[in-house]
Amino acid sequence: MSGWTRETSPFHAGEQAVQERYGIRDRMEKQGRRIIRDFLPEQHRTFYPQLPFLLVGSLDKEGRPWASIVAGQPGFISSPDPQTLSIQTQSIAADPLHQNLKVGADIGLLGIDLYSRRRNRMNGVIHQITSDGFIVAVKQTFGNCPQYIQKRAVQFIPEQVNQEIVGTAVAALDSDFQSWVESADTFFIATRYVDSASNLAHGVDVSHRGGKPGFVRVDNAKTLTFPDFAGNLAFNTIGNLILDPRVGLLFPNFQTGDLLTLTGKADVMWEGEDLQSFEGAERLVQVSLEAGFLLKSALPLQIDFQEFSPFLHKTGSWPKTV
Repeated sequence: MSGWTRETSPFHAGEQAVQERYGIRDRMEKQGRRIIRDFLPEQHRTFYPQLPFLLVGSLDKEGRPWASIVAGQPGFISSPDPQTLSIQTQSIAADPLHQNLKVGADIGLLGIDLYSRRRNRMNGVIHQITSDGFIVAVKQTFGNCPQYIQKRAVQFIPEQVNQEIVGTAVAALDSDFQSWVESADTFFIATRYVDSASNLAHGVDVSHRGGKPGFVRVDNAKTLTFPDFAGNLAFNTIGNLILDPRVGLLFPNFQTGDLLTLTGKADVMWEGEDLQSFEGAERLVQVSLEAGFLLKSALPLQIDFQEFSPFLHKTGSWPKTV
């Protein structure tokens, strides 16, 4: 099936700049035109309905990105046609996503099957708000590699759906939040790129990040740092960040169903002793936190750990401090 057929590049200026930095710009342009599409291929249209949850990247009224998760009985996501994805489940009222869902708003989606480690990304615009959810018009779609995804079995549990979830504001990371973040092996990151709305590379991205438990370092109550490993070389997230440092982070607790969602500004670190000390890291990303929410018992999912990604053997850990 055809890929990117438009004259304009599927990559925006930030992504192109990072590709140039690593000397792979021409190669990635050819690859991007093969794998990036402005419609949902059939394999994506059959993949999304199998999922019990979906990651969503959205922007609040101040333009800050937030990463969120919505869940439902498999089938709550459907594709009535190749240009459309329908998500028919309620967002959590206390999650920033709930206020960010507006017709015409940019949105980023990540469908990920943790058990098979398959994932597909989509960027689009909210076409319609329905009584049960929202409908997204496709701008860009593409698949991602399975690297760094920890294998987990996930099942939707209807009895655990909680309509009364309270969001507790998080201004800084206290000791409990620090322990949570520093024990994580998985989180999700939302970023943005804003240009002419006619540019299909314009919009919001949401992506997965995985590593050995402890790969996210809390520097202080307002700052955390994580390594950026070799990926698909499209540099969607990093390309966004060098143009707009605003970022959203979502840390799920797979045991309790709690969610920690944060927003702030990121600094991409291309060199330095910190970078050299972390095996496998090609860059570091340091995030200064500005706001956040704790959503207790927000995931109506049973999530059972199976095994760590085999790609983690290529990565190290932060040096221990005395």
